[in-house]
Amino acid sequence: MAKPTKLQDQVKIRGIRRRWLLNSVAIVLLILALAVGAFAAMLWSYYYDGTADDLERKAASSANGFRVYTRTDYRAAAQQTVSSYEDKGRLELQFLDTTGAVLYSGNDLTAGSTPSTPDIQKALNERAAGSWRGRDPDTGERILAASSPVIYQGDVVGVIRYVTSLSDIDRQFTFAMTVIAAIGLAIFAMVYFSNLYFVRSIVEPLAGITEIARVIADGSYGVQIEKQYDDEIGELTDAINSMSLKIRQSEKTQSEFISSVSHELRTPLTAITGWAETIQNGEVRSATDLRKGMGIIVSEAKRLSNMVEELLEFSRMEDGRFTLSVEPLDLKAELEDAVYTYTEFFRKEGITLEYTDGPEEMLPISGDPERLRQVFCNLLDNAAKHGGAGNRIHVSLFREGEEAVIRIRDYGPGAPEEELPYLKNKFYKGSSKARGSGIGLAVCEEIVTRHEGRMDVGNAEGGGFLVVIRLPIEN
Repeated sequence: MAKPTKLQDQVKIRGIRRRWLLNSVAIVLLILALAVGAFAAMLWSYYYDGTADDLERKAASSANGFRVYTRTDYRAAAQQTVSSYEDKGRLELQFLDTTGAVLYSGNDLTAGSTPSTPDIQKALNERAAGSWRGRDPDTGERILAASSPVIYQGDVVGVIRYVTSLSDIDRQFTFAMTVIAAIGLAIFAMVYFSNLYFVRSIVEPLAGITEIARVIADGSYGVQIEKQYDDEIGELTDAINSMSLKIRQSEKTQSEFISSVSHELRTPLTAITGWAETIQNGEVRSATDLRKGMGIIVSEAKRLSNMVEELLEFSRMEDGRFTLSVEPLDLKAELEDAVYTYTEFFRKEGITLEYTDGPEEMLPISGDPERLRQVFCNLLDNAAKHGGAGNRIHVSLFREGEEAVIRIRDYGPGAPEEELPYLKNKFYKGSSKARGSGIGLAVCEEIVTRHEGRMDVGNAEGGGFLVVIRLPIEN
């Protein structure tokens, strides 16, 4: 499989950053756009619609003041009003006839013209006040106009119209929108850069963790990542560091296991081969030596057979083919058989095997007698191999509530305290120089666990190593 390149890593990082920013910043941008749009609509209504309403009301109010004039009187009153009008610089006042032509104007510039804008048409045709916003046809300036009909005895005698420039209003609206847009951009910039910083604070540590994980995957087991955070990234760092150490320990254990098994196989094979060649070559002269040689061959062959069987048991346990043939049995009888079998064997080795029988009655359990015998024999072998220097092994059986408790203790040097948590791990042998594959305790614990029991190991008070097995008793 091809390894990811640095460029691919960067693309992945940019992809994470892009997705993060799209999911978070895009929402903020949408909210800001809606807010600015809503505020723009409010400003538009305030400046333009409000001014138009004011002009319409002013035009309607002025038109009401002229309702008492006939068409002739309207013209005279209009001329007099225009001549005395003082607000010419801000607001233009116009008086129009019934054709829409300007009769009089506050600045005299539009007198005689016919604007024909929608506000004038509405005043003449619909007899209602109206407004219009657009550009002056002569100057091109943006203006706002409001017109209202002057009605005398049901007839329209003229139109009063106010016109104002929108230049100041446009400037105010533009300034207000510029300020709002600047505030929106500032908010967006703060959100964007804060999100960018936040994403970077996640992506960059992840990139470092990814690089170290690749180094570990390439075989550099045990490499540790520097922990910089106490959050989820810190927890991920701890998990990868723990994984790295466990893989290194597993690799080391398996290497030691292969070396140990190779050594364990070589030793009996060497003895078997050596004696077989000696006998084959006729170098054995006496019957005593012949019996001794054959005894060594048989003994070492049995040891090889036991080792292979132990490995096969472990293999079956690993791939799920490990099964139990459960039946009702007397735990006390099974243990006593194993003790009896090993008592004479240990005596020849100079080891005393002591047995303390607590309960007088039988201890009924449901279990596999062959597997339990395997556990007892394996633990007694371990006690002899690792604690034989004490020349004494003690086995006891007693009842504790609804459990049967078996204790197997040797009086050797015990195990180093720092190795105790790992003794039941597969392939683990620690600092022990005794023969063995390092899987015996792992197989024993698996068998006990499948009997719904528990197996604990540790150093005994006063010295030596202690194994305690607890199995549930049948009612």
